[in-house]
Amino acid sequence: MRYDLSEVNAVIRDRRTIYPEQFSDREVQMDMVRQILSNATWAPTHGKTEPWRFVIFSGKGREKLGESLKDLYSLDAGEEGVRPAKLTKLMRRMELASVIVLMAMKRDEKKKIPEIEEVEAVACAAQNAMLTACAYGLGAFWSSPKFLYNPAAAEHFGFETDDKVLGLLYLGYPEVDWPKSHRKPLEYVSRWVKE
Repeated sequence: MRYDLSEVNAVIRDRRTIYPEQFSDREVQMDMVRQILSNATWAPTHGKTEPWRFVIFSGKGREKLGESLKDLYSLDAGEEGVRPAKLTKLMRRMELASVIVLMAMKRDEKKKIPEIEEVEAVACAAQNAMLTACAYGLGAFWSSPKFLYNPAAAEHFGFETDDKVLGLLYLGYPEVDWPKSHRKPLEYVSRWVKE
């Protein structure tokens, strides 16, 4: 075996969603963020298009992100659709997370790869990032509010028309006990075809 499979299994099975409301005020070091995102770039990528793009918000940059999200949410919801509680929660998370990474898909100009495959590559990158965060003992929360899928969001953050913002990755040190979870046995979600 090339790697200690028990350690690989452990980090995969131990990865959990830990919400910003469960983070302490301890700052995540930027070298950790660099390693998290560097590992994200080793996700599978059909045609080696490497479609992932990251915009990292920390310090006062989180306030700027908060204002952007507030504007985008309000634009998407319309005057009568804005829910004050949702807006408050969104803005509060800017304060609670040490670092927030906006993850986007940069569309290959030649469009030789189907868009869904580019989106899937970024999703794989997000999983690599969350596994690395778990290995560091960091909490991670992947958020994909629907208003980020609006083309206005991509434009707002400096992307092109065919690019897509796919979500926000909140990072911080957990202030809670590491959550436990379970999954259905493989037999419930698989079929084997032998002939």
